[in-house]
Amino acid sequence: MAKHRPQQLQQTTRTQIKKPWPTIKRLWRYLSVRKASIYLVLLAVLVSSLLTLLGPYYLGYAVDHYLIEADQAGLFRLLLLLAVIYLLTSVALWLQNFIMIKIAQQTIFSMRNQLFSKLHQLSIRFFDERQDGDMMSRLTNDLENVSQTLNSSVIQVFSSGLTLIGTIILMLYLSPLLTVITLMILPILYFGMNWITKRTRLLFKEQQKHLGELNGFIEETISGQSVVKIFSQEETVLRTFAQKNHALREAGYLAQAYSGFIPKLMNMLNNLGFAIIAFSGGILAIYQLVSIGIIVTFTQYSRQFTRPLNDLANQFNTLLSAVAGAERVFEILDQPIEQEQAGQPLGSIKGDITFNQVSFSYQDSQTISNISFYAKAGQTIALVGPTGAGKTTIINLLSRFYDPDQGTIMIDSHDITNVSRASLRTKMGFVLQDPFLFSGSIKANIRYGRLEATDQDIVEAAKQANADRFISALPQGYDTELSADGNGISQGQKQLLSIARAILANPDILILDEATSSIDTVTEIKIQSALHRLMDGRTSVVIAHRLNTIQQADHIFVLNEGAIIEDGTHEELLSQHGFYYELYNEHFEERIG
Repeated sequence: MAKHRPQQLQQTTRTQIKKPWPTIKRLWRYLSVRKASIYLVLLAVLVSSLLTLLGPYYLGYAVDHYLIEADQAGLFRLLLLLAVIYLLTSVALWLQNFIMIKIAQQTIFSMRNQLFSKLHQLSIRFFDERQDGDMMSRLTNDLENVSQTLNSSVIQVFSSGLTLIGTIILMLYLSPLLTVITLMILPILYFGMNWITKRTRLLFKEQQKHLGELNGFIEETISGQSVVKIFSQEETVLRTFAQKNHALREAGYLAQAYSGFIPKLMNMLNNLGFAIIAFSGGILAIYQLVSIGIIVTFTQYSRQFTRPLNDLANQFNTLLSAVAGAERVFEILDQPIEQEQAGQPLGSIKGDITFNQVSFSYQDSQTISNISFYAKAGQTIALVGPTGAGKTTIINLLSRFYDPDQGTIMIDSHDITNVSRASLRTKMGFVLQDPFLFSGSIKANIRYGRLEATDQDIVEAAKQANADRFISALPQGYDTELSADGNGISQGQKQLLSIARAILANPDILILDEATSSIDTVTEIKIQSALHRLMDGRTSVVIAHRLNTIQQADHIFVLNEGAIIEDGTHEELLSQHGFYYELYNEHFEERIG
């Protein structure tokens, strides 16, 4: 079935940059599900932060009580205590990292499952309007950014917060005056960080957008490599890639350049704070307002005060990239799913199809208008007309990939908008112009039509589809492994496998969308024979340009510019010398000849 992609949606639109806090809070909800592990991590962070704070305190205590007084025994005991403190700090740091990595992997596992599941709940319209590569980028690159941040940066946030609070409390306890002097650097820090973060947040969002576009272009180019070479468009593709790669490079460069100011700012503040404390502490010590040990402790705490901020600065690139990635993931998770009416499942049907005054448009461009026709159960109807006439749109509406803007579509006496999509589609079988096969065995690809089918059922379906002979000739037969999209076998063989899959599904309604348009004449004979067996006794809707199927149809509907302009049997339409007659003379005769 042709994929409709409106022209105005070919380019990925730039989404409005959102504030980071809603995204961070939403990530926290994922983490908070594992509360027991989070509490254990917080306990380990608390222990490591407290032990980190004790080190500088005891160093200052040693200066005042042991070094100045030359108490070697006391100094030795204190050194042993410091050794124990630093050992326990290392153990606590290892424990919190070990647990947090496990939490992060479990969280990403859940998010990846939710995102993949959500993709299968979205409508065909959603995928028609977006690049496949961009969707892949959200499942891979964006989630990987979130994973790396959860593995490392979340603990850093907790640890930095506790260290900051503990450092300020101890500094106030030792010397409120020196504390006030030390905090003089905070206004510089606040305004500098605020200036940088406003710019880097936008730039990292832009970087992720360009990365998604580049991935989408790469995926499309690799998939269409044969078309690129056939039309000798390598130079054009390289130029387009260079442009997109350049845009990504510029966005990445600016994001990294701006965020790179943060560590430099923090280093400057470290040195500035050390100089302020050394100078002010020296003056206070002269007047005996503080001891030498307190000055030593403060110089350590001044670095410990800015170190958490410095650590966050070093993690800032990852943090912003992860928030941008998580936001792109949540954009998909927040998409409305393909809505189901509270209708009953579609039970057994005869296969009557009725279109009554059906109109539909993609975006602002109307595709079909006031389409009405009737197909009796067991009949074969054909839809013919030039490209863009609305043939594939009718199939999309019948299978409820889209719902009509106006009018009703009935299966027997059931309005299809009042029955579940899943039950409707189980009544249908599809044989499309470009058959899609999954990587895996031939047997598994045929079984996709009915998963509970036995191996014998599969072989019988393949025989009816005229596929058994070529399958049996393969070295591994039905167990032959196919690569992605069935690469390794011919287009005609792919089509025979898709027919076998449809036969195995045993549908009540059959959809044939240009099923033989790209097949050679010899293979077409096999396919037509298989299609006749498949169509026997079923309501069939056929889109085709070759006459073999059309001229045997019970009724032909001729479409042009979204409307049915003629209908009748093949002979009736030819006798009218109208639009169908012109199509026949212009296109069909040369295909036969």
